[in-house]
Amino acid sequence: MKTIPVAVQMYTLREESEKDFAGTLKKVAELGFDGVEFAGYGGLSAQEVRTLLDELGLKAASSHIPLDQLQTNLKQVIEDQKILGSRYIVCPYLFPEQRSEEDYKALIAFLNEAGKTCQSEGITLCYHNHDFELEQLSDGRSALQTIFEDTDPESVKAEFDIYWLTKAGEKPIEWIKRYNGRTPLIHLKDMTTDDEQFFAELGTGGVDLQTVLDAGEKSEVEWWVVEQDMSRKTSFESIEISINYLKTMLPHLVNK
Repeated sequence: MKTIPVAVQMYTLREESEKDFAGTLKKVAELGFDGVEFAGYGGLSAQEVRTLLDELGLKAASSHIPLDQLQTNLKQVIEDQKILGSRYIVCPYLFPEQRSEEDYKALIAFLNEAGKTCQSEGITLCYHNHDFELEQLSDGRSALQTIFEDTDPESVKAEFDIYWLTKAGEKPIEWIKRYNGRTPLIHLKDMTTDDEQFFAELGTGGVDLQTVLDAGEKSEVEWWVVEQDMSRKTSFESIEISINYLKTMLPHLVNK
């Protein structure tokens, strides 16, 4: 059976990282995570971050890079990933003013071009969803469906976020199966079962995590990524609950 490692998205720990980036990485390692998904490098160079990762026994799963940086600085972004040992770059978010149908067409053209550039350098470009991409466009398809139907499946992959799919009324497992082999990164999140549908620590809400985890190997998932956008606990308490839940589900984490 394939062992799929678990990372934490560092956006979850943004406040802690601002105060002590190295110390935050150390705590992540102590909690038993295999790696991290970056959302910035704490003001350090890629080489300084790589040195920290090596010292702590962590891997760089991927990096979230804002769209404008991908558009203007892709070469450097790719070089940084090579230094970090990361094989994945993720386009993480579109601002409200970037969500018209014309914007999506331009995005798709860019993803195709940038995806091929990344692929030629041994890096994979992924697109991360929220719920707004499930809104229907004029041709009846959702924006998310359009993105993945109109981009090259070999050079543009998905990082599906199961919280946002669920919040949009979708079943995450159906999206994972539909794009089988195209989902190297999956954001694991849970959701409260009340009307608020707030972010919940893994195993404490109503998202069907078991089905997603069971599909990982068959769907060629390379990394599970824990993210908690907001929490009513401290961020460290939050990710500890989530990693402890995963330790009951993923045997390789037990002895970390």
